[in-house]
Amino acid sequence: MIAKGAVLNSVHNQQPFAEHRPLTVCDIEIGDPQPGELLVKMEAAGLCHSDLSRVNGDRVGVAPVVLGHEGCGRVVAVGGGVDDITIGDKVALVFHTRCGECDACTGARWSLCPTGLSTAASGELLRGGRRLRLDGQEISHHAGASVFAEYAVVDRRTAVIIPDAIPSPVGALLGCALLTGGGAVLNAGQVAASDDVAVVGLGGVGLAAAMVAAGRGARVTAIDLLEAKLDMALSVGAHHTMTPDQAHACGHKFDVVIEAVGRTQALEAAVTLTRVGGRTVTVGLPHPSAQISVSAAALVLEARSLVGSYLGSGDPAADIAEYAEMYLRGDLPVDKLISQHIHLDDLNEALDSLTAGEVARQVVVFDH
Repeated sequence: MIAKGAVLNSVHNQQPFAEHRPLTVCDIEIGDPQPGELLVKMEAAGLCHSDLSRVNGDRVGVAPVVLGHEGCGRVVAVGGGVDDITIGDKVALVFHTRCGECDACTGARWSLCPTGLSTAASGELLRGGRRLRLDGQEISHHAGASVFAEYAVVDRRTAVIIPDAIPSPVGALLGCALLTGGGAVLNAGQVAASDDVAVVGLGGVGLAAAMVAAGRGARVTAIDLLEAKLDMALSVGAHHTMTPDQAHACGHKFDVVIEAVGRTQALEAAVTLTRVGGRTVTVGLPHPSAQISVSAAALVLEARSLVGSYLGSGDPAADIAEYAEMYLRGDLPVDKLISQHIHLDDLNEALDSLTAGEVARQVVVFDH
């Protein structure tokens, strides 16, 4: 099958991206799904900061690659051995595939699947190999998804069936923004209704964290440099907003602080905003070489917890099902995270908007 896709040929941090065009939208060849895999006709795909990190080199990965890891679509073909999903099912795609068989997947405590991590790093699918070609040469998958294309071949375990009533742009966000931000609140942060919560950094993931915490009844303070982001946080359920300077000046400490910026200064600030005995959860992804400085004594003497959270630190299928139900009940205004709908050809311009912090989520909508 020949379809349009957005290909990153190499790390490219020359800005503005609208001028230098790191992503090339072109015809790519998409292979048939192999046993245990699906072919999904994409309906919507969100542009996440993790995609920007692959473009500008903050996250190392193989190239050339079809980017995009936050998507929603319809199953149009099923590989052999798949008997729990059918053609026509609407699915949200998860950006880290779990094999379901190793100690990490079957153990009593949550852990990341090493097989899923290694195959994603290599640009392959879980069962090995690539299903994408450009000019006769294999190109890599991004996070086992590559949703910046009209069709995607994914492992069955990447797909979570969602209700047809979920709009596709919302369904896309369930697989990353909500899964990551919500999991930082519910799983890693263990936020209770009585907790006083702060969210530092109000991109798509941070706003999702604020939304889920408020939906669970916690008192939420949203912190960001940009006034527009603070207004957006209020619209999704936050009770108070502050700039970082205001947050430090007021002297208030929080039971749980979620950091969703991906910069060392923001994480260090999040630690200082956490009360004695409280929990700091980080979901931001800085450059791999970045280091932070915290007081080792304070971690002990003040009984603090510093927790990293990835993939929501839980069961993606169960978590997405919960967020979908909350959305349909009206408890999660996910639509408000969407700053604008765009097309594949708009992705380079969208990278500039994301870099400038002007948007929460820009969602590619596919016109087949």
